[in-house]
Amino acid sequence: MEIFIDTANIDEIRQANDWGILDGVTTNPSLVAKEKDKGKDFKAIVKEICELVHGDISAEVVATRYEAIMHEARILAKIHKNVVVKVPLTPDGLKAVKTLKAEGTRTNVTLCFSANQALLAAKAGAYIISPFVGRLDDAGHDGMEIIEEIREIYDNYKFDTKILVASVRNPLHVKQAALIGADIATIPFKVLEQLYKHPLTDAGLKQFLDDWAKLGQQIK
Repeated sequence: MEIFIDTANIDEIRQANDWGILDGVTTNPSLVAKEKDKGKDFKAIVKEICELVHGDISAEVVATRYEAIMHEARILAKIHKNVVVKVPLTPDGLKAVKTLKAEGTRTNVTLCFSANQALLAAKAGAYIISPFVGRLDDAGHDGMEIIEEIREIYDNYKFDTKILVASVRNPLHVKQAALIGADIATIPFKVLEQLYKHPLTDAGLKQFLDDWAKLGQQIK
């Protein structure tokens, strides 16, 4: 399973990338809005991210009508070859996905909340589908159940659309995504940090260091 970071914060992206485990980045209008105080416009932020991470970088259109979606998508796609254009799961969005695929532009269909929506996105030619598991949990549903359903449908019909688990809220979401066989999980920085933390790791490391200190030696 590929690991993406879900942020527009350059410092978080740089740190996660330094760990050697990052495969890509997802952004959205809300995440970019949080970085407005950095003094950079959207395209500049996307370009800087593409220079940091050599993987898929999702950048989202804000238009909702077909012609406007196409206009924005073409602008975003020109920023860098690794840009994947995020498009909303609407009739106009799906129409744009089909056209963009014909033009050679990869798309990430976002705001997916059902297996039926995911089926339509794959039929339209989406490169990535992004089901929002955390928001489904918030609404009283089992968010990970939709990942299981989409995985089965895509496997049934050999769709090559990648399943990206979005709206990840905790490490359990990440583990469940990997067990189900999701292609990607896009994870907030604070959850990424939680993935490597364990009290037994900390206790074991302290014991090793304490025992080594008693030897009074150095590794040279």
